[in-house]
Amino acid sequence: MEIFRHLLLLFLLLRLRRSLSLSTTGDADSDTAALSLFRSQTDTHGILLSNWTLSSVTHSTACSAAWTGVKCTNSRVTAVYLPSLNLRGPLDSLASLDQLRILDLRNNRLNGTVLPLVNCTNLKLIYLSGNDLSGAIPPEISSLTRLLRVDLSDNNFGGPIPDGFSKLGRLLTLRLENNEIYGEIPQSLSSLSQIKQLNLSNNELYGHLPENLAQKFGETSFSGNKGLCGSSPLPACSANTPPATVQSNPSSLPTTSVIDDNNKRTRRGLHPGVIVAIVIANSVLILVIASFLVAYYCGKRSTSSNSKIGSEIGKSRSSYGSESRVYANNGGGGDSDGNNKLVFFDKKKKFELEDLLRASAEMLGKGGLGTVYRAVLDDGVAVVAVKRLKDANPCGRKEFEQYMDVIGKVKHPNVVTLRAYYYAKEEKLLVYDYLPNGSLHLLLHGNRGPGRIPLDWTTRISLVLGAARGLAHIHEEYKTARIPHGNVKSSNVLLDKNGNACISDFGLSLLLNPAHASARLGGYKAPEQFETKRLSQKADVYSFGILLLEMLTGRAPNHYSSPSHVGVEEDEQPVDLPKWVRSVVRDEWTAEVFDQELLRYKNIEEELVSMLHVAMTCVAGPPEKRPTMVEVVKMIEEIRVELSPLGEDYDESRNSISPSGATTEG
Repeated sequence: MEIFRHLLLLFLLLRLRRSLSLSTTGDADSDTAALSLFRSQTDTHGILLSNWTLSSVTHSTACSAAWTGVKCTNSRVTAVYLPSLNLRGPLDSLASLDQLRILDLRNNRLNGTVLPLVNCTNLKLIYLSGNDLSGAIPPEISSLTRLLRVDLSDNNFGGPIPDGFSKLGRLLTLRLENNEIYGEIPQSLSSLSQIKQLNLSNNELYGHLPENLAQKFGETSFSGNKGLCGSSPLPACSANTPPATVQSNPSSLPTTSVIDDNNKRTRRGLHPGVIVAIVIANSVLILVIASFLVAYYCGKRSTSSNSKIGSEIGKSRSSYGSESRVYANNGGGGDSDGNNKLVFFDKKKKFELEDLLRASAEMLGKGGLGTVYRAVLDDGVAVVAVKRLKDANPCGRKEFEQYMDVIGKVKHPNVVTLRAYYYAKEEKLLVYDYLPNGSLHLLLHGNRGPGRIPLDWTTRISLVLGAARGLAHIHEEYKTARIPHGNVKSSNVLLDKNGNACISDFGLSLLLNPAHASARLGGYKAPEQFETKRLSQKADVYSFGILLLEMLTGRAPNHYSSPSHVGVEEDEQPVDLPKWVRSVVRDEWTAEVFDQELLRYKNIEEELVSMLHVAMTCVAGPPEKRPTMVEVVKMIEEIRVELSPLGEDYDESRNSISPSGATTEG
C-alpha cells in the first residue's frame, strides 16, 4: 500500500510538472502571437519582417528566436524596445502581454488609445512619446501599481488627468507635455511623494495650480496652460471665481465668470478718501497709457535691427524686382486658390499666418536655399525659426505638399522638427523649432583666439553621435525610396536647449532641380558628385565622414565644387581634408592630425584613433565600400559606451529618459 502511495504521488507530481511546462509554452506562444499581430498591424514598411520570423523546422517563439527589440525572462516577453521605426497602427494586440515590464515605442506614428495597456499589469516603464495617440488617459491606469515612469508627451491625448495617478505610489516620472489635456490639475498628484519628474506643459489645463507642485517642479513644468492660476508668475486666482466647467469643445479653454457682489449689497456713498484715491489712480493710468503710446510710435519710427517677418519678405521681393508690397499688411503672397494659411503637422495649430508675419524678426543667416529668421510672436513667448525659400523649384501646390509630407513626418529627437509650412506661387515659408544654442560649426571654429572656451572630447563625441543617430533615422525612414539628406555639414548640426545635437535642413534638396541640387547645396561633397551631380545616401555618409574629420582636426573643410568657385583665388587650391589626413597618417605624424585642444585631455588617445578610423571608413572612395549610417552609429557607440535607456545596463531607477547622449534631463 505504501509503495502504491509513492507511485501515485510521483505520477501526480509528473503530471503537475508537465501541466506547468505546457502552460509556460502556451503563454510563450501567446506572447509570440500577440507580437506577430502587432507587427502585421503596424510595420507597414516591413522593417521587422527580416528578423521577426519563426523556424519552420522546430517549435520556436519570439523569445527563442531572439526577435529584435524583444527581451525575455523565463521564456516570457518582459520588454519591447522599438523606438523610431515609423510603426503605424494601434496598441490593441499588446494587451495580452501580461509579463511585460518595459514598453518603449517612442517616436513612431502609433495611433488609437492606450486603454489596452491597462491589461499589462506588470508594466514598470512606459515610453510612448512622439506618436499620434489620442483619447483620454484611462482612469484604469491606477491598476498598474508597479509603474515607475510614464512618458506620454507629444501626442494628441485629450480629457482630464485621471485621479488614478495618485494611487501609483512608486511613480518617479510623469510626462504629459504637448498634448490637448484639459481640466484642473488633480490635488491628489501632490500625494506622490516619490515623483522626481513632472511635466504638464503645453496643454489646456486651467484652475488652481497646487502650490507644492509649483515649488517642487518649477514654472516650466506647467507653462503653456493659459488657464492656470496660482502663485507668481501665474496670475492670482480670484476668490470669487468658481471652479470652471469643462467645455464641450476641449480645444478651447473654459471661461470663468466673476460674481458681481454690488448687486447683493446696499449702495453706500463713497468716502472722501476713496474719491481722492480714485482720482490719483486715474491720473496715473492716463500717464501710463500716454507713455505706452509714445513708446509705440517711437518704436515704429525707429530703425531697429528687429523688423517684422512680413516687412523683410516685402523688402526682399522688392530687391528682386518683383512686387514690392509689404506682406505684413495683406497677409502674405497671393495664390490662385486663395488658400493663404499655415499648414501644421502636429494637429494643434499654435498661430495664424498673420501672427507670423507680424512677428519680430531677426535674420540668422543666408544660404543657397534661402534666408533664415528668428521670429518672436506677439505674445513674446513663442519663438520659431522661419526659412524663406529662395528660387525653389517652381512646382505646383500638390507636389510641394507631397515634399512637405516627406519632411514633416520625420520625428526623431536628433532631427530638427518641421512644424508648419506656407505655400504660394511667389512665396514659400517653412517654420521649424527654434534651437537656441548655435551649431557644431560655431562651437568648433568660433572665436579661435584668446578667451576661447575649448570644446571638450566628451561633448564632441556626444554631438556627432546625436547627429549620426538623426541621419541614420532619416536613411532608415526612406530606405526604400533612398531619399538622402543632401546637405550634411557642421553648420546644419544644431543644438537644442538641452545641448542635444539635431540635424537640420533635411529634405530641402527635394525642392531643387536634381541636376543643380549638388551645386546649390553647401554640404561636403563626395567624389562621385563632381561627375554625376547627384545626391545619394552614400554621399551623405561621405559628408558625415568629413564632419567627423572636421571635429577631430579642428579644421574647417574648404571643399569647393571646382577651383574656379567664387571666393577661391587663382593661386589657392581647395583643401581636401581626407587627402590631407591620409598624407599626415602615411608619414606617421598621427598626433599632428588631431585638434590641439584635444591633446590636453588624458587617456583618450585610443578613442581618438578609433574615431579617426570611423571617419576614414566613411570617406572611402568607392561608394559601395562606405558603411551605412546605422553601422556608423554602432561604431561610434562602441567607442564611447553610454548608459542608454535601451542598453543592457538599463537602470529602472534612473531619473532620466533622454534618448540622446549629449545631455540628460533632470
